Amino acid sequence: MPSVWIRTRPTKDGGVRHRVEYRAGGREAPTLFGGSFENMRLARARRMYLLGELAAGRMPEPIGSLEAKSTPTFTEAAKRWQASRIDIAASTCDQHRIQLDKLRPLIGTRPVDTLAPQDFADVVAKLHEGGTARETIRKTLGAGAMVLDHAGVAPNPARDRSIKLPPDDSEEVNPPSAEHVEAVFRLLPSKHRLALLFLDWSGARVSAIDKTLVGDYDERRRRVRLRKQTTKKRRALWIELHPVLADALEASLGPREDRDPEGRLFAGSGADALRTAIAKACRAAGIPVWSPHDLRHRRISLLHLRGVPWARIAEWVGQRKLSVTADTYTHVLVDETEVDYAALLEERRN
Repeated sequence: MPSVWIRTRPTKDGGVRHRVEYRAGGREAPTLFGGSFENMRLARARRMYLLGELAAGRMPEPIGSLEAKSTPTFTEAAKRWQASRIDIAASTCDQHRIQLDKLRPLIGTRPVDTLAPQDFADVVAKLHEGGTARETIRKTLGAGAMVLDHAGVAPNPARDRSIKLPPDDSEEVNPPSAEHVEAVFRLLPSKHRLALLFLDWSGARVSAIDKTLVGDYDERRRRVRLRKQTTKKRRALWIELHPVLADALEASLGPREDRDPEGRLFAGSGADALRTAIAKACRAAGIPVWSPHDLRHRRISLLHLRGVPWARIAEWVGQRKLSVTADTYTHVLVDETEVDYAALLEERRN
């Protein structure tokens, strides 16, 4: 059903503009620009004219005013926003690109100042119908909101409280027990074993396996520096090693004079290869499949069960928000048993 409406928008100089918009059909029809006026009386007159044309079965020509042409589409605004994000890592840029790719087919051709909360509610509904996970929808909606913030759209329709996300049906975090970690260790290729134990002890993100260098190991204090690229706090973090792990690491590095400070600390392993190897070992051992990131869940849970304050836990693992850490990891692991590193490494040597 054709419809015409007036949308009032604040201007940068503190005034307002009355923008006339219309559709020639139902919600499936595109929203067209009918004119922008400083005076509500003129906007209403334009609205009545458009209603008359549509009622008579005539299709009004969209107005090609200078204002309409200067208003970027969502796709154009998204490109400008992406180009401005020189403050984030390449991996975050990739995530933004993936999220925006979900929005472009739905609202990409729309001028940013014609978007309304209902348009983003429709985006959520369509993504949900297509099987997109709730968390992915949330991040996609957030990317759209940041694009409109950068474009100066206020109020931001993507942040409207009327937009609802699907129910959260994700599974509760379920870290592996010490028994399961040890079972996987015994089945892993030798090149991955030390990396596995390091992740279990440190709670580091799996990307640390690729980005931590030999020069990041402080042998005198037996600690490893995690580079800022591997922590959400975006600053370096020191991990004090378990003595057994420190002994094993130094043995793997060989004599000091032969070490290359720019070489990778876990040269034989890698994040992707380790992830695949763990999954294969889980299936071979007949235990639930878990990932390297689950070792981070396990370490945080163990620290919590031992009464370590959330602030100390967040500092240990490089978590930015204490609330996220507390909400996610409270009471998710009932087995407080630590992996017996000494027994495992001795077992592999024999």
